[in-house]
Amino acid sequence: MKPPAASSRPEVLYEDNHLLALNKPYGLLTQPAGGSRDSLEDRARAMIRESRHKPGKVFLHAVHRLDRVASGVALFSLTGKSLSRMNGLMRRKEVTRIYHAVITGDLPRDRGTLEHFLRHSRLKSVPVDGSHPGAKRAVLEYRVLARTGKFTLAEITLETGRYHQIRAQLAASGCPIVGDSLYGSGTVYAEDGIALHHRRMEFLHPVRKERLVIEARHPAPWPLYPARGTGSRQGSST
Repeated sequence: MKPPAASSRPEVLYEDNHLLALNKPYGLLTQPAGGSRDSLEDRARAMIRESRHKPGKVFLHAVHRLDRVASGVALFSLTGKSLSRMNGLMRRKEVTRIYHAVITGDLPRDRGTLEHFLRHSRLKSVPVDGSHPGAKRAVLEYRVLARTGKFTLAEITLETGRYHQIRAQLAASGCPIVGDSLYGSGTVYAEDGIALHHRRMEFLHPVRKERLVIEARHPAPWPLYPARGTGSRQGSST
């Protein structure tokens, strides 16, 4: 399956005056990276300019970034107030980010914690000893959701946010993500994509103070686990 065409309109998962959440397709950069390469941020800015009839500059900044080869929830701030407050929530680890990954191999238990020390090296993360210069502690929690043949579907909750953390830690545990040849997968998923999907974000709205749960359906094709549901907003008073 080929990556999305440059003219594709992003799927909106949540939108108000302060925040915009989109379902990022795999194969697309979250933010521009030199030259005139296409990015979700550029598409989002064009969409806001059109839908809100803003001929001038549009304030829109990514709250976090997804790897180009991954898919799922991408959150943008549309105001300076929300950006500052969302950055604070991220720093204080008050944003829950849940991923789905289809892997080969098998994790040691149905539920557990992976902890490694990672070092950034030539566009990938390498597991190293904790005393190694540049080593950063990486921790995630996982839960096995399903197994079929050689595939396992794992739900991942990040405790830290390191470069390529999920990809590197799963590979270091003998369970590379399907399609992730950079980290040793020999299984093909899709052109320019891997089976890693940012499934859900949960946090307190930075301005309205209501609890938000933003979900993104899986891309198609999705190995082992069929795409179900759509993006949703759930709010409750807190």
